[in-house]
Amino acid sequence: MIALLTGKLAYKSIDHLIVDVGGVGYRLQIPLSSFYSLPDSGEVRLHVYTHVKEDAIRLFGFLTIEEKELFILLLSVSGVGPKLAVNILSNIPTAELRTALFHGDSKRLSAIPGIGKKTAERLILELQEKVKKLGGGEMPASQARSARSADNVLDDTLSALVNLGYKEAQAKKALEALELAADTPVEEALKGALKLLMK
Repeated sequence: MIALLTGKLAYKSIDHLIVDVGGVGYRLQIPLSSFYSLPDSGEVRLHVYTHVKEDAIRLFGFLTIEEKELFILLLSVSGVGPKLAVNILSNIPTAELRTALFHGDSKRLSAIPGIGKKTAERLILELQEKVKKLGGGEMPASQARSARSADNVLDDTLSALVNLGYKEAQAKKALEALELAADTPVEEALKGALKLLMK
């Protein structure tokens, strides 16, 4: 079973990478959190989870061991497969996910695309104690507020762009390219996104 890969980044896309290790290319699916933190080229080191099914072997790569641990925890929840687990990690920072699970914040979890109220409650029911044992799910209040603020800026700007007639997928791509900070005003984010969209 592959647990760690170090090699040259041969290809990078929003949902997977190809890492060249000694002339062999390994395809790894990744969450957005890892995608944004990885370089576009050069050497990379990834923690790997090998998912084996009857008809396929898939590799999932993570920049940090914490991401990998949370991915494995998410897979232990009934009804959560690798695709949904990657989606969860792509839409919420790991520290905020741990905090939401730790405090039973179903509202925050159900705000993740693809997670309904029932799934959020099941995540809390099955993972709350495990997260506590993993090493505390506490997140400083200022950090939690910052993460929520960044989400609000994205949501508000995305809504404004859609109202202006842009397709949601197109608008999201522009916002992702901006890498907005938590304290970025919506007006500034909107201007930046429009510049990219009108190129």
